[in-house]
Amino acid sequence: MILAIKQITITFLLVAFTSQVFSNNLFKDPPTKKSKPNIIVIMADDLGYADVGFNGCTDIPTPNIDRIAKNGVVCTNGYTTYSVCGPSRAGFITGRYQQRFGFERNPQYRPHDPNMGLPKSEATLAETLKKVNYTSGIIGKWHLGADISNHPLNRGFDFFFGHLGGGHNYFPESLNIQDSYSAENENQSYKTWILKNHTPIQTKKYLTDEFSDEAVSFIENSQKKPFFLYLSYNAPHTPLQASEKYLKRFPNLQGKRKTYAAMVSAVDDGVGMVLDQLEKLNLDENTLVFFLSDNGGPETKNGSNNGPLRGMKSSVYEGGFRVPYAVQWKGNIQPGIYHEPVSSLDIYATIAALSKAPIKKKKPLDGTNLIPFLNATQKGKPHENIYLRKFDGKFHTIRNNNLKLVINGKTSKKELYNLKDDIGETKNIANKHPKDVERLSQLSQEWDSHLIDPIFLGLIHTKEWQKKLQRKNKKN
Repeated sequence: MILAIKQITITFLLVAFTSQVFSNNLFKDPPTKKSKPNIIVIMADDLGYADVGFNGCTDIPTPNIDRIAKNGVVCTNGYTTYSVCGPSRAGFITGRYQQRFGFERNPQYRPHDPNMGLPKSEATLAETLKKVNYTSGIIGKWHLGADISNHPLNRGFDFFFGHLGGGHNYFPESLNIQDSYSAENENQSYKTWILKNHTPIQTKKYLTDEFSDEAVSFIENSQKKPFFLYLSYNAPHTPLQASEKYLKRFPNLQGKRKTYAAMVSAVDDGVGMVLDQLEKLNLDENTLVFFLSDNGGPETKNGSNNGPLRGMKSSVYEGGFRVPYAVQWKGNIQPGIYHEPVSSLDIYATIAALSKAPIKKKKPLDGTNLIPFLNATQKGKPHENIYLRKFDGKFHTIRNNNLKLVINGKTSKKELYNLKDDIGETKNIANKHPKDVERLSQLSQEWDSHLIDPIFLGLIHTKEWQKKLQRKNKKN
């Protein structure tokens, strides 16, 4: 009953939210004169599917994030490539399923291990855009390798203001490790000073506010030629820390939900600052803006809410990797709702197409240029299938149209769900549709045949990594 009420509530709010929206057949093609738009990708960290207004949230106002939705397109079936941070971000930044190159675990924080992170064989979006004269900046969380060889400035970016690891403390007084490369593990990495390019900076503000300020400055400083800004917030990822400025906005909430709400509100303020800066500089009609989370909310850990979706961060169910996803390009796509599945992989493909950036034939992208689909000039769907593999858990997932198959490799159990009728994945219909189970199983096996095993140990293998290092030291 609770699940049904949540689903009805979100559906009602989505309808209300778009009551004045144009239909897809009124979308128009983007003007050809804007051949190289600016690009901003705003990625929240561990944000729940139902924790933004455009997905039905009522207890955490997100008016600025909702501006992107109102000015653009809400993608109700938006997916990332993985259900935890590091692999998901590796997929986004390369435009390729990260299992193709072995990035299938959250990397350990190893600042002197060049192989612990994004392989040099893969081109980042920043590296690709550099070939067509874009200025690229990343502000916030990196999480693609802490070794200097994987520093953002060595992976195509021109500007970096952020931290190298998977999370961070938010208050400046708790950042007491000046040198990021002296931190020995993930816990210590949370206490490092923020890097401005290669220089450690002692911050003075709540970290989310620092990142928002830097984003506004980057836009100001980069406006003379096409730019790509990856605004990679680490909020609302734990630790749950919020300043009084944001906490007092939620007098009726308590516990984790209160602090989480304050952290989301801080992100929302930052999004508003970015949108205001675009308007101030008359850049808003030549800037494509994406908003999404890197994975689903870890509900029990940070107080997030995935609404009607089953599961949470790290799960193979919808709550693990179906996320809030909205796209704005003023004057080029009209407001609307898009229900076909889209992926974080599509961001790279869309940007590459719009900027006419060259793509290596030996490293084809897994995404699709979304613009023709969002403006209804191209029929069909961006993706026939959405895939997920969790090597360590021995899980495979494939979504084909409205059917989703979950394969548990440990037990050989197969679950089939019709997401159109059962968004919460409550009714396993595998026994009723054996032919569909077999068909989707074969599709999943075919995809898996193009993947490789993980190339490094993850956070879950810290003890094993230490033993391996000890053995190596003994040999030397």
